Amino acid sequence: MSSINQKSENSYPKPVTSLGIKTDPINTRYSFEWLCQLLKEEGIKYIQLGAFFEMFHMDGDDSYFIKLRETAQKHGLKLKSMFSAYREFGGFFYDDPAMEKATDRMYRKYIHAAGVLGLDYAGTNPGAVYRDQFHKKDKGTEVYLKHMKEYQHLAKEVGLKALTIEPMSCMAEPPTTPDEMTYYISTLNNYHKQNPTSTVPVWLCGDISHGLADINKQVVYSNIDLFKAALPMMNEFHFKNTDAIYNSTFGFSDEEIKKGIVNLQEIKNICDNGNWPVDDVVGYLEIMGPKIGRDYTDPFLGDALRTSLRAIKKVFSTQPELA
Repeated sequence: MSSINQKSENSYPKPVTSLGIKTDPINTRYSFEWLCQLLKEEGIKYIQLGAFFEMFHMDGDDSYFIKLRETAQKHGLKLKSMFSAYREFGGFFYDDPAMEKATDRMYRKYIHAAGVLGLDYAGTNPGAVYRDQFHKKDKGTEVYLKHMKEYQHLAKEVGLKALTIEPMSCMAEPPTTPDEMTYYISTLNNYHKQNPTSTVPVWLCGDISHGLADINKQVVYSNIDLFKAALPMMNEFHFKNTDAIYNSTFGFSDEEIKKGIVNLQEIKNICDNGNWPVDDVVGYLEIMGPKIGRDYTDPFLGDALRTSLRAIKKVFSTQPELA
């Protein structure tokens, strides 16, 4: 895949875009069981597990991951994907051997967990280069890609279908531009083509709220520009709303829809007419909901999630039946 305008060898026009949710908003305030019950009631099948601090310190004890998998299955849901919660895998961009080693160790544990969970995909955003050391961005990119090729083998060994990368909204967190996306994905998938039986491909996990505005708050690439550019290399994406310069993110209540720029019908039209590299696309609601850790906000998380899920379902109406 050498160009963002070139169809992949296996392109799937108009796949059904299913709806799921990323688990970040429940961390520290609600159980996985609680979320599964909410999703079952709302008719949502797919879950993208957000990474959490403790998962890197299980020391070979897989019982918690097995419990998560069994809980989802009990509710007729599918844990399909996993994604980083913040920028916890950024050590490849710091030009420091100790940070590189620590990040490598975390990534290997992460992929192991994905295998135990029985996931299809595991992904991260690559991390951020320090703004006062921006000249190290290219070197960090090559260090990252070198390790990703190793993880393509590891992901194959544990039964994943692919690894994923999220394009971000600033130049310090590559890939951001269409050219950067293409370079990352073409580099890794050319490696996959050279080693088809021992590696998995790498795709993008897009985000409908990610655009690029410069230091003067001028839009360089809109969220629509970047979503369209990413789509031929994308296997999954995140749903959330945003403002005109991509500064804040939020959901899809009536009030949030009025203040946001994301038009769900426009996104659906793009999805319906895109040439995807996979035939099982899932868009995951990724919002944090009300502020964490307040007695006057935490109890309203469920309402916030239900409201946004229902707004998306009104537009993306086709959903797989729950088991």
